[in-house]
Amino acid sequence: MNNRSLLFISYVRPENMMGFRVFSGHFLIPIFKMKEKINDVIVGFGQKIEGIGISCPGPLDLINGIILETPNLPGWNYFHLTEALQQITGIKVQLQNDANLAGLAEAVIGAGAGKSHVQFLTISTGVGAGLCIDGKIYQGAKGFAQEVANCILWEDGPSHGALKNGSIESIASGTAITTRAQNVGLEVAHAGEVYELAKEGNELAKQIMEDAYEYLSNFIAILYGVLDPDLFVLSGSVALKIPGFIEEIEKRAKEKVFDALKDNVKIVPAALGEDCGLIGAACLAFEG
Repeated sequence: MNNRSLLFISYVRPENMMGFRVFSGHFLIPIFKMKEKINDVIVGFGQKIEGIGISCPGPLDLINGIILETPNLPGWNYFHLTEALQQITGIKVQLQNDANLAGLAEAVIGAGAGKSHVQFLTISTGVGAGLCIDGKIYQGAKGFAQEVANCILWEDGPSHGALKNGSIESIASGTAITTRAQNVGLEVAHAGEVYELAKEGNELAKQIMEDAYEYLSNFIAILYGVLDPDLFVLSGSVALKIPGFIEEIEKRAKEKVFDALKDNVKIVPAALGEDCGLIGAACLAFEG
């Protein structure tokens, strides 16, 4: 970040950004709402803004700054976000996947600080990932690296939304764990309650949690074999709020790699809390 201070971090809730197609056909109206919010903050600081970094769930066209088909932001599909926002603010705008940015923040100033290869994974509403090498996000050839949610691990496994059957998000995300439990008749509101039922001995809940532990540790072991990171940083409500979750995943992942590599498997909790994606967006703005 070149020793420069962060000027502001601003968060706009998805339900307040309903999508450019529902505002009387005028795609810039919600962007103007964002501009007003940003301008309020800028005026309060009395400083020149360095840049705008946007943290958004994928999949995204990172090269052209386009939201593609983000499940949690209905109405925003194929919106040229960076172009529109740059046009009305006159400020350089960069768009990046939220998990990539959370990973960037953790790699630069969080749990992975000082490490050259940091693999980030968030287990929450969905499953997202980001790889940082020497403090830079690895995007791949076309900007779609680390779009892991749809990686299929379980043949004819559970389905979840628009994802393929047996994908890692369909097995291990908080919403998938909750939905699977509800589908077998358990009265639960979130993954933590499924964990509590499992701990109490409920066989259905135990199996659902076992699937999450087993397939997620399989997935992490695969990534260790492919990427050889210094460490994994886990974030998200499932990883951070379910007691012993990270420890269980690390124990199982160690059992799934070559014996000579077991000591290389290190999985740690995120250090920056729920704002790590926004902190990463601020870091991204300074890169421009």
